[in-house]
Amino acid sequence: MTAAATKRDEQLAATDGGYGTFATRFIGKGGFVDIDHVADVFHMTKLQLAETAGLGAATLTKADRRKSPKTQRRVTEMLEIISRVRDWAGGEAHAMAWYRSQPIPALDGRTPEALVKSGKANSVRDYLDHVALGGFA
Repeated sequence: MTAAATKRDEQLAATDGGYGTFATRFIGKGGFVDIDHVADVFHMTKLQLAETAGLGAATLTKADRRKSPKTQRRVTEMLEIISRVRDWAGGEAHAMAWYRSQPIPALDGRTPEALVKSGKANSVRDYLDHVALGGFA
């Protein structure tokens, strides 16, 4: 982790109680993200959630696949990004709408959803870090 990223994490933790607290509320038994809880909070079916996270339909409907590292990583990345924008977006529902539909000009006009699906969640986090520290959007 770079010094700028560490400083950013400290600033975010000081201002909003830590963006990790939002994502951790979805952790269930055994330390895994509770897919059912995530789907309920965002008023989605598991199939819609799978599409939003860039996962196959069977991935979230079959209990044994929900705990795979790839599944857990993708859903966690999505939750971390939503956590970072939910306060200024106006809540969880608006943050999800932003995540799914707002193109980011600095990232080739791709949405956060498209970037996470293609394995570029770090690009979205870096962009949000830049904006949070006063950079231009």
